[in-house]
Amino acid sequence: MSRQINETFLKAARGEATDYVPVWYMRQAGRSQPEYRAIKEKYSLFEITHQPELCAYVTKLPVDQYNVDAAILYKDIMTPLPALGVDVEIKSGIGPVIDNPIRSLADVEKLGEINPEQDVAYVLDTIKILTQEQLSVPLIGFAGAPFTLASYMIEGGPSKNYNKTKAFMYAEPKAWFALMDKLAEMTITYVKSQVKAGARAVQIFDSWVGALNVEDYRYFIKPTMERIFTGLREENVPLIMFGVGASHLALEWNDLPIDVVGLDWRLPISQAREMGITKTVQGNLDPAILLAPWEVIEERAKAILDQGMATPGYIFNLGHGVFPSVDPAVLKRLTTFVHEYSASKLNK
Repeated sequence: MSRQINETFLKAARGEATDYVPVWYMRQAGRSQPEYRAIKEKYSLFEITHQPELCAYVTKLPVDQYNVDAAILYKDIMTPLPALGVDVEIKSGIGPVIDNPIRSLADVEKLGEINPEQDVAYVLDTIKILTQEQLSVPLIGFAGAPFTLASYMIEGGPSKNYNKTKAFMYAEPKAWFALMDKLAEMTITYVKSQVKAGARAVQIFDSWVGALNVEDYRYFIKPTMERIFTGLREENVPLIMFGVGASHLALEWNDLPIDVVGLDWRLPISQAREMGITKTVQGNLDPAILLAPWEVIEERAKAILDQGMATPGYIFNLGHGVFPSVDPAVLKRLTTFVHEYSASKLNK
């Protein structure tokens, strides 16, 4: 018996008309779910992602619980870096820590290449389990963008201001662009392998690129992003760009060969459209609002939906990831509200 796949999310991503607004949530799988917390008592993130059956279960859990219109693969943006020779450890309460940070062109030249079937076979196996056997919605694959990956590789871990990263970018442009080239090649190869395994859309997370101004983004980053998305276009799946605190870069993203511009909560969708964002838009409820009374959540969601539905091509999401303290029942109720409210407006 073949499974019926709900393609509403894919249609919206391509700018096509839909019967209702599709919804998924960044970090929908994970820390806010009691089932996940029980798993985390036994296994680390590393151990979960290296067990395809378990990782598939974690990825599918929010689809079953919330009735969202897409699943996003449960894993970390640092997953492909060990294949390049980067020593990454995810430390509890800190995040990714790298013991051999990049300091020179020689360090960049030492980096290897990724062979996904060999280096991240467990990721591809997880995708195959989900897309061949389990999901009734599209699976979104993802990767970290070169600037964000480079920030960890140069800083040696999380940073508040990315001073070392920016200093390296300004002082060592040859090494910087060599690093961008390495990470671009890795991203293209890695993402293509995810699509080949069954991912139906891709989101690139440039979480920290908002630390750059527009001029520096255009010079130091944009050519790399154009290369990545041009390389991925031939896969014929929707491509989504997202970053945090990067509203000033939204028009730059609109220029890229992508399908969807993801917005955080700082830039209203109506304003993004007025600025000239012509692609499908995804976003952008402030995740902190999920901790407010339901009346507040509904009011804010309604306002965002009204703005999003004013133009074809809209996907409801949060402006960043779900907090651990969010009640899963709230996400389920919000998903139902988005579906019902949007259907009542779009089918008049």
